[in-house]
Amino acid sequence: MALLEVNGLSIYFYSRNGVVKAVDDVSFSVDAGETLAIVGESGSGKSVTCYSLLDLLPKPPAKIEAGTALFDGIDLLSCDDTQMRRFRSNDIAMIFQDPMTSLNPFISIGEQLIEPLIYNEDKSRRQSRSEARLRAIELLNEVGIMDAERRFDSFPHEFSGGMRQRVMIAMALINEPRLLICDEPTTALDVTIQAQILALIKTLQKKRDVAVIFISHDLGVVAGIADKVVVMCEGTVREANDTEGIFYRTEDDYTRKLLAAIPEGAKVTPSRAEATGEPMIRVDNLKTYFPDYSKTPVGYIRAVDGVSLEIQRGEILGLVGESGSGKSTLGRSILQLAPITAGSINFDGTQLNKLSADHLVPWRRKMQMIFQDPYASLNPRMTVYQTLAEPLLYHGLANAKNIDQQVQHLMDDVGLARNNMRKYPHEFSGGQRQRIAIGRAIATKPELIIADEPVSALDVTIQAQILDLILNLVEKHNLTMLFISHDLSVVRCISDRVVVMNQGVIIETGDTEALWADPQQQYTRDLLAAIPMADPKSERLRTTR
Repeated sequence: MALLEVNGLSIYFYSRNGVVKAVDDVSFSVDAGETLAIVGESGSGKSVTCYSLLDLLPKPPAKIEAGTALFDGIDLLSCDDTQMRRFRSNDIAMIFQDPMTSLNPFISIGEQLIEPLIYNEDKSRRQSRSEARLRAIELLNEVGIMDAERRFDSFPHEFSGGMRQRVMIAMALINEPRLLICDEPTTALDVTIQAQILALIKTLQKKRDVAVIFISHDLGVVAGIADKVVVMCEGTVREANDTEGIFYRTEDDYTRKLLAAIPEGAKVTPSRAEATGEPMIRVDNLKTYFPDYSKTPVGYIRAVDGVSLEIQRGEILGLVGESGSGKSTLGRSILQLAPITAGSINFDGTQLNKLSADHLVPWRRKMQMIFQDPYASLNPRMTVYQTLAEPLLYHGLANAKNIDQQVQHLMDDVGLARNNMRKYPHEFSGGQRQRIAIGRAIATKPELIIADEPVSALDVTIQAQILDLILNLVEKHNLTMLFISHDLSVVRCISDRVVVMNQGVIIETGDTEALWADPQQQYTRDLLAAIPMADPKSERLRTTR
């Protein structure tokens, strides 16, 4: 008998605009020690399905219309509040997608870890504070937190993204659950950290015989971790099979589309870079340091530490490295969005870091940035029309007579329907919001764009669309681009050359395919080795070495 068996689950959302069938007649099962992956794009219903198992959906507007979810023969969907608290405390745990928003920023990591031990719903399982502390430190060590006894009293902001996700895993495992639900636990992580987290989940699962439901939009990520896969689309199950059946014998067009969207292979468009003559951008011995007030006397964080590079006109230069390597700070420093400590930045022979704020304004029109999170970078009080019109009017590139036409052309360029101009950012999907951000970046007809992780949080299918859009716009508008990413597969399919950063310095640079074929540095080899392969047999062979 399966540990969890879901049958005919249907969940509707009711609002003034009508009824949305978020989940429609979904069935699946998972056994102890087994990993089930639920895969699909945003809005497919995969997270809603799993949230319903722990009664985490807002009611209203959500309503479970039909179905059962039997956990050891008990229907989770019919539990009262007391029964559900016991399941949440002891039997079923969840790892959420964003640990920074899931962890309480005002409470230390240790206090959050021991809370379910000292306040357990089942009094027989409660522990004293001292016992709970020892258990928490033991588990922090188990999930790979170095110096766990000292870090017990640290706060979430004092950890990196990968370390926070490890804390979330420890928190989920603290009461030794029998079912672990992982909701996109590696989406925004570096490939090396992602590989570590996936390996950690697999190791802990084997050690504790835990059943795992792994939610993801990326079939490549689940290839080496899942025993079976359910593919969801628009609230329904499109295909369900063992992992090899999904990857090697898929019968559904939607599954084929997800597999085809996984970035792999070399860039298909030829480089337009002008290799002769002076480069467009020349960075010489750039240093950007930030005060570190945690030390006495005050020290400095060397975010960028003596970086020199060139970007040729018409080139897409990929900049890769793990979180904390300094790549985003380098991009912001080039655009004069971060104060530099030393060095120089030349744009067509003009030293930008010597210009005053007033003299820098004309150069702002020539260089723009696409940020990682479009929802955070777009003004929620401005419509799409206002967002796209603002830079045109500010730089005098449009007037009251032709602004409507220019905004419409921008909408066409980035693939947004013109009738959406009066909508606000919250009315769009993540991919559509990124299109708006790209439209704002190209509005001033810049010569240089710095794209900082522009597709890291998007579904693979939307990611593929945005990458195609970027390549088309680079060609159409003769753009030069610095493309920052931790995803080497994405960098490979879009970049002409690649620069690898680690701990604030450049450790390797070269033509994309040459670097892929023969990386010179061990750090680069480790990054390439961590890229997940959409091939279950190869992925399992690699991870067992």
